[in-house]
Amino acid sequence: MLHSNAELKARIDALGPWFHNMELGGVETAPDHFLGNYPFIKWRKFADAIPHDLSGKSVLDIGCNAGFYSIEMKRRGAERVLGMDFDEAYLAQARFAAEIADCQIEFRQLSVYDVGALGETFDIVLFMGVLYHLRHPLLALDLIRQHVANDLLVFQSMQRGSNETLPVEENYHFWTHDLFDRAAFPKLHFIEHRYADDPTNWWIPNRSCTEAMLRSAGFEILQHPEDEVFFCRVAGEPGGGGAVYPAKGRTHD
Repeated sequence: MLHSNAELKARIDALGPWFHNMELGGVETAPDHFLGNYPFIKWRKFADAIPHDLSGKSVLDIGCNAGFYSIEMKRRGAERVLGMDFDEAYLAQARFAAEIADCQIEFRQLSVYDVGALGETFDIVLFMGVLYHLRHPLLALDLIRQHVANDLLVFQSMQRGSNETLPVEENYHFWTHDLFDRAAFPKLHFIEHRYADDPTNWWIPNRSCTEAMLRSAGFEILQHPEDEVFFCRVAGEPGGGGAVYPAKGRTHD
């Protein structure tokens, strides 16, 4: 047990660097974060859209990082919270943060592509700030829809390009060219090397693309309470068969 702020700060420093700025026992984990008091500054913009009483609910936090959102879900009374991340350093931070916050949360080292191994579904799935770090982003959404999403998906992604949207048609003629020059057409920007000095920033969607990908994976968008945050519910079947595609299929009518 840590008995002083000095001991607590030494432990926080040893576990650093932190991407989540959290106040643990009166000590901030990332007070000089380049985004400010992050992720609290984002959380406060959509926190009221999540029920304040999550009694009896199960929550899966995919890409939990240091556990900020996992802890917030537990503080609202969620019965079961599971945080998963591929980075063991983040998980060490999350376990420590949950201990200091006196929250009973399970953390596992798993990739989003391994969600099927969990063998259970969750009332709320948090998928915050992960999509753009993935080599295969739509596959990840397909797998979440197929294996773990029972009702509500809370999704967030960095977005660049146009914030406008446009109606998407069911089909476009092969000789349609001008469509792709429209700023509001769904676009997923590929980063070959680095963006913001991060080699894992692979794909960055515009808003129209974010919405189209969520729909294609079988989610219905219910709310858009913050620029990058979308509340969705499980709806129809994923487009094109989702994560498991047919071995044979027609390419032409």
